[in-house]
Parts: sequence; C-alpha cells; structure tokens
Amino acid sequence: MTLDLPLALDLLGVFFFAVSGSLLAARKGFDLVGSVLLGSMVGLGGGVLRDIILADGPPAAFSNPIYLVPPLAAAALVYFTVKNVQRSGRLLFMFDAGGLALFCITGSLKALEAGMTPVAAILLGVTTAVGGGILRDITANEVPKVFDPQDLYAIPALIGAALATGLWHLGWLNLATGTVAAVAVFAMRMLSLRYGWRAPLAARSWAPRLPRRR
Repeated sequence: MTLDLPLALDLLGVFFFAVSGSLLAARKGFDLVGSVLLGSMVGLGGGVLRDIILADGPPAAFSNPIYLVPPLAAAALVYFTVKNVQRSGRLLFMFDAGGLALFCITGSLKALEAGMTPVAAILLGVTTAVGGGILRDITANEVPKVFDPQDLYAIPALIGAALATGLWHLGWLNLATGTVAAVAVFAMRMLSLRYGWRAPLAARSWAPRLPRRR
C-alpha cells in the first residue's frame, strides 16, 4: 500500500484550516454543528475553488468522502481539548498559518500538473490558500485576514506558491524542498505576528492609528 503524498498533504492542510475554523467558532460561541460547518468551510473552501477553476471533474471535497474526516476530527479536537477559548487566538493563528503554508504549495502543484503556466499556478496557489479563510471570516462576521492591514496573509502565500512553482520547473520539488518552502511560509506568518509586520496601506498619505492586537 503506497502513500498518496499530494492527498495526504491536502488532507493535512484541510485539518489545520478546519481547526482554525472550529477555534473561531468556539470564540464566537457557536454550537458543535456550527463548529463543524465553519471548520468545513475554511478547510474545504480553498480546495473547492481550486478544483472548480481547474474544471477537472467534481471537486475532490465532494467526490472523495475522506475529505469529511479532517473537519470532524478538528471539531472534536477543539471540543475536548480547548479550555479557555478567549486565550486561543495564538493557537488559531498557528493552525491558520499551517493551513496557508500547505495549501499554497499543493494548490500550485495541482495547477502545474494540470498544465497551467507558472503565473497561473502561482495565482491558483494563492487562491487555494486564502479562499477558505475568506469564507470563514465573512461567515463569522470578521474582517478577512487577507484584507486586514495589521496582518500579512496573501504575501506569504504568494512567496510559498512562487517557491513551489520555481522548484517544480527546476525539477527540485520533492518532499524535502516542499517542506522547506512550507516552513518558510509558516515562519513568515508567525514572525509577522511577533514583530507586527504588515504590508503598505493602499494610500501612502493615509496612516490611521491601528488598534493593538489582543
């Protein structure tokens, strides 16, 4: 029995994102059903967008029942292990960063295998990485992280997708180099939280005072 590595990485990314959705559901006071649904939305949303764009049959989330396992496992994990939901913000950030790091790689790889150009593959990698988070945050009445001026979200995903695409074209993309690229994306997200990194505002002359992170 051989390991389907792309599927395993996809499921791991779904799990990480689903945990972030279930943690946000807990912080918002949702019930267990809401936790499963929000986790499923963020965990599967980016992959569904990716597969629809690729037009390669039904999205994997609807054609392979195994994709339902990570959101259920994530909701159960949060339900049984999280004791203080008000202090789970950093944990939510970490799992979200893990999902982003994996999905920008797997999204680009799937696009390249489908014959897309490098630029299109990078864009699809970013779309895969940020799509589910946008759905999660809008549903939970939060400002999507990709639009939050206090957060670096799309930029790490763009760098990870570009790294994966470049490595693939050089013939150097394997488990080791892909892991390094994913770790780089994760580290950039975590360092942005630690040091307050952010992208320039849309208008250079406008610099509002931003509230401090809780």
